[in-house]
Amino acid sequence: MAHFIYEYSANLPAEQLDLPGLMEKMHAAAAAGGVFPLDGMRSRAVRCEDFRIGAGNPEYGFLNLSMKVGRGRDLETRMATGRALFDILIAHLQPVLATRGLAVSFEMRELEEHVKFNYRNT
Repeated sequence: MAHFIYEYSANLPAEQLDLPGLMEKMHAAAAAGGVFPLDGMRSRAVRCEDFRIGAGNPEYGFLNLSMKVGRGRDLETRMATGRALFDILIAHLQPVLATRGLAVSFEMRELEEHVKFNYRNT
């Protein structure tokens, strides 16, 4: 299981951000590493209309990726996977980074088994 949740400021141009392209890259990379099964991946994006960055410069934007993963992968594996995914994220965002101030953050959280519920009808 791997869930990718992108939160981003509404002032980022959609054509430069290309979230569908980013999601495709991230799913492919996570699956290629053999760490996460492709069928267990989910991505979603949340556009934040109300936000403030630093002193309030309206040209600055942000993108935060929160990744939730199921238990069972050691820290070294999670760190290596996280670094590879963060590098893809930064490379993908280069068109945006070239035009404005952009804060990019990434976190991976391992979920506790006893608080995770799943249902899939396929």
